[in-house]
Amino acid sequence: MSWSAGDVVFKKTDVDLEELAWQAEILSQIPSAGFRLARPRRAADGSLSVDGWCATEYVTGTHEARRWPEIIAVGERFHAALRGIARPAFLDQRSSPWAISDRVAWGELPASEFPHVKHLPELISALRPVTAPSQLIHGDLTGNILFDSAQPPAIIDFSPYWRPTAYASAIVIADALIWEGADRQVLESVIHIGDFGQYLIRALIFRAVTDWIFSQEEPTNSAAEDDDPWARAVNLALQLPVR
Repeated sequence: MSWSAGDVVFKKTDVDLEELAWQAEILSQIPSAGFRLARPRRAADGSLSVDGWCATEYVTGTHEARRWPEIIAVGERFHAALRGIARPAFLDQRSSPWAISDRVAWGELPASEFPHVKHLPELISALRPVTAPSQLIHGDLTGNILFDSAQPPAIIDFSPYWRPTAYASAIVIADALIWEGADRQVLESVIHIGDFGQYLIRALIFRAVTDWIFSQEEPTNSAAEDDDPWARAVNLALQLPVR
């Protein structure tokens, strides 16, 4: 949840100060080439967090449903601008549900620690190695691209990960299939990405484990057995060819 006041957007500080300082430094260096950035703003004394709150500059635009191809394209331009930036050390220290789930998706934590995550065994069994290099990416693009007809799209709420860029695009596709009503035609947005199925499998593991972790923190009534929003996306991912 965030609040805007004038040209500033405020939200609760949800990362440690090391990461916040790193984001302020990195985002200040990135040229806006086909996108805008909501860059961190400092308080009058130079602080990036005050009483548990941080701020970014306000950027115009709104999230617009079903614009997945454009979201992926913006992400690719942003990732091109991030290429060459060194891997930040704080990534190894993160222990959020998202960080844990990302490690499961990439085999850095055992999936056996999450035996109750639906579809996880079949997804894990379909994993194959990928050879694309890792770099800095934004791992949560779907809801964090704002569109303004008069300006380039804006990127907000940078969620840094160190993975191949195709993984970021795959997370957008996973979100579209699971929660936003996309059908297999959405794959036309990523036809240029080789071995895309392997990235989509990892993206589905990432989202499924995260969803399960949060469900344990805030239990809700289980969906009916025939109401499985994951099944179609999982089946589609498993049908994609392996190079």
